[in-house]
Amino acid sequence: MKQIAPVEAVVFDLLTALLDSWSLWNGAAGSAADGLRWRRAYLELTYGCGAYRPYEDLVREAAAQAGVAASAAAALTTRWNTLQPWPEAQRVLGNLADAGVRLGVVTNCSTHLGRQAADRVGAPFSVVVTSEDTGYYKPRPEPYRAALDRLGTDPARTLFVAGSPADIPGAAGVGMPVFWHNRAGMPFVADTARPLLIADTLDPLGELVR
Repeated sequence: MKQIAPVEAVVFDLLTALLDSWSLWNGAAGSAADGLRWRRAYLELTYGCGAYRPYEDLVREAAAQAGVAASAAAALTTRWNTLQPWPEAQRVLGNLADAGVRLGVVTNCSTHLGRQAADRVGAPFSVVVTSEDTGYYKPRPEPYRAALDRLGTDPARTLFVAGSPADIPGAAGVGMPVFWHNRAGMPFVADTARPLLIADTLDPLGELVR
């Protein structure tokens, strides 16, 4: 396994790399099929708009486009505090923090919901950067750069843990090495920037950062 050293900080995508937001969307939509269709519509809107528009507006618009019940968007935010971290997340992040590695998150949502979601992880984050904070959605460079600026770290020594394929070129574009936590087994597109490692668990982080 390729190692990068020394690592000053690890920055995570929040809603996929650290939290099981898939189950939240599916539950709010009423089924896995509706949740997937709704989430895909939301991602198309998010990646297409670039500059920040209210997260909750995009969620509602995506539900309408996907043919999901209008009540699903309200259910998503109502159930937000039921988000659960992946089983190994607290242990892996705790070990990193104990080793002196600073932790941060960059997430595509509102500041209010982003901070709530970060609290669900139960980790000592030095920075929580949301798209509302920076005025842009990932994979635009501004959110990643904001995390680097707030941490005061060198991009080459700040590992980014992606939760989706779009984060790979986004973080790599500002000079950050990338580990893709591909929990859902999404396909890798070969013409994008290449991550250091792809895994369906966060466990390799300990070896990667050592």
